[in-house]
Order: sequence, then C-alpha cells, then structure tokens
Amino acid sequence: MSDEQSIELTLEQIDDYEFRVRFDGTSLPPLDTDEPPPLGRNAGPNPSRLLAAAVANCLSASLLFSLRKFKNDPGKLTARARATLGRNADGRWCIERIAVDLSMASAAASLQHLERILGQFEDFCVVTESVRQGIAVDVSVHDGEGKLLYASKPA
Repeated sequence: MSDEQSIELTLEQIDDYEFRVRFDGTSLPPLDTDEPPPLGRNAGPNPSRLLAAAVANCLSASLLFSLRKFKNDPGKLTARARATLGRNADGRWCIERIAVDLSMASAAASLQHLERILGQFEDFCVVTESVRQGIAVDVSVHDGEGKLLYASKPA
C-alpha cells in the first residue's frame, strides 16, 4: 500500500480571467478566482492570494493541532499573511517571500509544552514545507498578550 495521495480539481473559464474551481470528489462548493484589473475584474481571489492563504491556513491548522495535542486551549487563532512580489532574473513577476504572523488569544503562561510545540509545528504543515522549496516563508507566533513567542529563521 502506497502512502501517496492525490488531490484533484477542475478549473473552467467563466469569462476573461475569471475561472471556477471545482474540488473533484468532494461536496465542497466551487470557488471563483479572477485577476485584479486591468486583466480581470477582481471577482475572486487570484492565485497569488490563494497561495498566501493556503500557507497561512496550513500553518494555523498545524499550530492548533500541535497545541491541542498537549490539551492546550489557545483560544481563537488569527493569521496575517503578506506575500511579497518581485521580478525574477528574467524580469517576470514572482512571489519572492511569504510572511505569516500567527496570534493566539491565550497567554503563553497558560500553555503547556510550548517550547516543544513551537519547535516543531511548522514541520507538520504540508503546504509550507512544499512552498519553501522555492519561496522563502517567514513565520512568527504571538500570544494573547502580544508577546513574540517564536520567529522562524529567515531563509
């Protein structure tokens, strides 16, 4: 038995640069994407925004899973992501870096095994580990008091 898994989706053009994404084999509703003007009409997130959202969401889920594994209640998590675009050596636009700041509602003092959790939660994020092979991803974690608990080492 193989450990390999696959994710399938179908993308169909609606109009100009607007596309509808259907997540095959699921009951998930379709997602419309679009480019900002002047190409599109901003009828949905563009691929760059979706990539930043995917990294932030995966990191949030990994942190939450790791905290809950030790019976911690971090309260509501919030993630802010910033994708920085620049031009590559050929002058083409690319995402050069994604910075994600995760915040918990709870104070660090109320959480058990926090050092261990912060030392490994990123390793469980499939999206970040994949994206990091081509794009720098910086991660920071703050507690409910605004205290910086963790910052990944810059790539």
